[in-house]
Amino acid sequence: MVLRPVYGHEPLLNRLEGTLASGRFPQATLLVGPAGVGKQRLAVWVAQGLLCDRGPGGPCGECDSCRRVLALNHPDLHWFIPVVRPKAGDQDKQIDEVEALLAEAIAGRRSDPLYGPPEPMASHPLASIRLLQRRVNLRPFAGARKVVILGNAERLVVQEASQEAANALLKVLEEPPEDTCLILTAREARSLLPTIRSRLIPVRVGGVGDEAVRRFLQAELDPPPRGAALEQRVLLAQGSIGRALASGGEGDAAEKAADRLLAAVRGGPARWAAEALAQAPWAARGDFTAGLDALAVRLRDGAATEAREHPERLRRRVAALQAVERIRIEAQGNANPQLALAVLARELEELA
Repeated sequence: MVLRPVYGHEPLLNRLEGTLASGRFPQATLLVGPAGVGKQRLAVWVAQGLLCDRGPGGPCGECDSCRRVLALNHPDLHWFIPVVRPKAGDQDKQIDEVEALLAEAIAGRRSDPLYGPPEPMASHPLASIRLLQRRVNLRPFAGARKVVILGNAERLVVQEASQEAANALLKVLEEPPEDTCLILTAREARSLLPTIRSRLIPVRVGGVGDEAVRRFLQAELDPPPRGAALEQRVLLAQGSIGRALASGGEGDAAEKAADRLLAAVRGGPARWAAEALAQAPWAARGDFTAGLDALAVRLRDGAATEAREHPERLRRRVAALQAVERIRIEAQGNANPQLALAVLARELEELA
């Protein structure tokens, strides 16, 4: 199977195509935006354009290189996906283990292009970045350049005792080979080390809009949702195809987590304390932040109505949103998700 087409993002695609055609596409780029809006698919689209046999510009989609990129078997496309930490003790064996895990992950995306988010425990361990360094130093196999994609770059330091992986990547970014383009994706630029951010050209990726989500669901799902079920998924998606994929009849895990927390806050300290303790301590950059995003959406719902009818209630809602955003920022560091969730629940209870 091949990757699905890019849905939406027409203005951004036009800008990227112009940059590709000029031959001045940056060597190190950061695609940054909310989860599920298609950052990695856009990165592959850019890679397709860079490797296209017809020369600079957007991908033609018809040449051998374009077809091989879409089938994820182009030798000069290197896609790094978060994986579980290798168990081997020897450094070379760790790299071999990561290489096998990455091959398995790519094979999974090749067989099912509608892939979901990485596992909460997955990261870019030091062994992955050492493997990336090796591949960056290889000569291109089929053409004049190679493209390296590092998806979910905010997972660089997850489960690491130090920032070794991020620092190793920094060495690559400081002096990338002339025949190499690196494309990183992340939910937020500030989740990366400032020294890494300073070496990347940021490109903001927003949502695709309801119509693009609707077209995707109707064209790519079998059977496609119809009627009220279709419109409910479009509404829940908030412009994110990834969210639309995850939101079935009962909603995705992040939506459920947000609903559980709000219900626990209404139930009092004993209930929200139990909910906080049930939060997995290792998911600060994974499920936890996704749940906070869903909670922010919940709190924004109905804000326009309250602005007209209940100004005081609106003030409390805005304060609650600010509390969620503060906790989300802290979660990108070393904050314990269980403690952070307890602090947030207490603040929400006081604002209720």
